Amino acid sequence: MENKTIIVPHDFTSVADNALDHAINTAKTTGAQIILLHVVAKEKAIAEAEEKLNAIIKNAGSDVSIKPAVRVGNIFDDIGDYASEVKADLIFMGTHGATGWQHITGSHALKVITHSTVPFIVVQEKGIKETGYDDIVVPLDLNKETKQKLAYVANIATYFKSRVHIITPDESDEFLRHQVKANIQFAVKFFHERGIEVTTKVAPNSGFDKEVVKHAVSLDADLIAIMNLNRNNMLGVITASHEQYILTNDAQI
Repeated sequence: MENKTIIVPHDFTSVADNALDHAINTAKTTGAQIILLHVVAKEKAIAEAEEKLNAIIKNAGSDVSIKPAVRVGNIFDDIGDYASEVKADLIFMGTHGATGWQHITGSHALKVITHSTVPFIVVQEKGIKETGYDDIVVPLDLNKETKQKLAYVANIATYFKSRVHIITPDESDEFLRHQVKANIQFAVKFFHERGIEVTTKVAPNSGFDKEVVKHAVSLDADLIAIMNLNRNNMLGVITASHEQYILTNDAQI
């Protein structure tokens, strides 16, 4: 990720400060630069926003390169659009249950993410460990698109020397069970080839989203990697409501 760009949308809340902490820790490990982004509704608000962003950057006191950016528009379109324009590699965004990034609740966060082609790390108020992301939980279902996320997970796991924990839903149908088994084998081989430690677990299909979070809590995991598919989820067990539950999980993972 050297010469790469991380974006942190910031709305001057503590949860956004925490997202910046996560980003700084990741940038130190990867050599990436950070752009601190604030979205305003009108041009007359630009100067004040720039002043606030500069104060945040100064207070961060980090050796990491952090630049301010103010965009006129709305958070649902402009975070993703700006990320595409600057060819960002990752976006760190703060959210929590009821309020947050200009009132980004779980459903709003999902809307922002769905508009973007750049991957997000969504954080609540839980800080990042000094060692970064030691354990990453990866729910794997039948969508072939979920395999795409393995490359993102492998990149992060390589930088932070993370362990990866695959969790899959238990399928009663023999054909589907065979497909899940094949997906697990593919994922295990993928991570092993990259020298990444990996474990696997099969969980009940019913309430799979809650099983994912429960497993992450039992491992004291730092990240849960889910794939937002931008459409109706035919084969997968993780639907939009499940994604929202995972994004704003009580364990703040």
